[in-house]
Amino acid sequence: MSNQQPDRLKITDNLNISRILTGLWQVADIEKNGDIIDPEQGANTLEEYANDGFMTFDMADHYGSAEIIAGHLLKRYDTNDTNRPLAFTKWCPEPGPMTADIVRKGVQDRLDRLGVEKVDLLQFHWWTFEHPAWLDALHELAKLREEGLIGEIGVTNFDAAHLHLALADGVPIKTNQVSFSLIDRRAAGQLAKTCKQHGVYLLAYGTLCGGFLSEKWLGQPEPHNIEDWSGMKYKRFIDVTGGWSVYQGILKAASDISKKHGVSIANVATRWVLEQARVAGVIIGARITERQHRSDNVKLFSFHLDDDDHALLNAAFDNAGKVPGDCGDEYRKPPFLTASGDLTHHLSSVQKYFTAEPVEGRKNTTMVLTGSEWEDICGYCRAKRIGNHIFVSGTTATAGLNRVVASGDAAAQTTYILDKIAGSISALGGTIEDVVRTRIFLENGDDTMAASLAHGRVFGDIKPANTLFEIGQLIGDYLVEIEAEALIQED
Repeated sequence: MSNQQPDRLKITDNLNISRILTGLWQVADIEKNGDIIDPEQGANTLEEYANDGFMTFDMADHYGSAEIIAGHLLKRYDTNDTNRPLAFTKWCPEPGPMTADIVRKGVQDRLDRLGVEKVDLLQFHWWTFEHPAWLDALHELAKLREEGLIGEIGVTNFDAAHLHLALADGVPIKTNQVSFSLIDRRAAGQLAKTCKQHGVYLLAYGTLCGGFLSEKWLGQPEPHNIEDWSGMKYKRFIDVTGGWSVYQGILKAASDISKKHGVSIANVATRWVLEQARVAGVIIGARITERQHRSDNVKLFSFHLDDDDHALLNAAFDNAGKVPGDCGDEYRKPPFLTASGDLTHHLSSVQKYFTAEPVEGRKNTTMVLTGSEWEDICGYCRAKRIGNHIFVSGTTATAGLNRVVASGDAAAQTTYILDKIAGSISALGGTIEDVVRTRIFLENGDDTMAASLAHGRVFGDIKPANTLFEIGQLIGDYLVEIEAEALIQED
């Protein structure tokens, strides 16, 4: 390999990262049949990466033995060595109560597997925002950061609205890891604007779409039998954005640019992502103990895309559709663009935050209670279902029994409220798509646009009947209150 090494970027005093992060998700794929990688041999390969300047490694609790392999590497360095490798990992708990003890255990498991006293970057993933305990978890992670068990906090697959909500509620998030590529360009939109507003950086994965953005596939017929998980996942992205011919148009544009600069298609695809706003680094997967591409990957720092290059790519983008929704939606709603495909069964089995209970003496009537003392004082429930109709009480951005979420930020409060409404409707057997009416109450009319945009993010396609009021004063430190009605349609 040449003496050229990846550029580095200082995100915080704790994080001076390689702009090419080595992703270890394929460890799980290699080990899926039970053949576990020897951790010392795996660490030998990672040390080769580190010696060539690829000194930032990304993994997760479910990436097979990746954390253990990285731990064997870290043991070879002094913890005070400023040039030691960095190990970023993810904690992806099943939704449920996120108490201090549960969160501490999740972090301690990462520390134990890595064999370290502090995780350089602990990234948090949450399956469904209808369960609000994700915000509790992030606040507990912030406490562990203060204790010194975590260097910095990141999140994975958060859309712009929920990233903004967490930051508005005071969580010190530094990074958000999302899909970002020539095929999936969602992160260049509102998410990049939100990151700029709050000083957050993006870590981009999927930049090569499981290898589809390479010479190997240029001009090739569409494959129908894909065996590796990464390939299965990103073929779904290709399908949803216009199919094989549209993808080939983007690949041809990248190929023409690669020949102009004397680099690979992969270099062009990765360089395009690196040049996007707020992108700190790209995560390129490594099949450790198998093929390696470090000498090629480092070439992406030898050139820049010029105006003609961007024009050529933009012309190809014009023929392509967009990946639906915002970043991370592929894990939470159709179309599920994951290796395993449809996640409906998985999500339906996730513990719900609210539970329904029958109303004594009332046929075909169920309700949701939250445990708030005001439900008994005032005599109301969070939501009630009568037959196929669901009525949701005025809902505020309240975490637990009395904590006001994102005080002073109407957009963030609206996002939190709509998640609570969705959760209560779900507990009663409906979905947010069943909502037929909403009423928004604002303390200040100046917040109309902020609340409306947050409402539109959820209901842009559903379009229920809606009324918005400026009422002058809400009880407590709330800017927004919303009530909803849903009608479950018979099949």
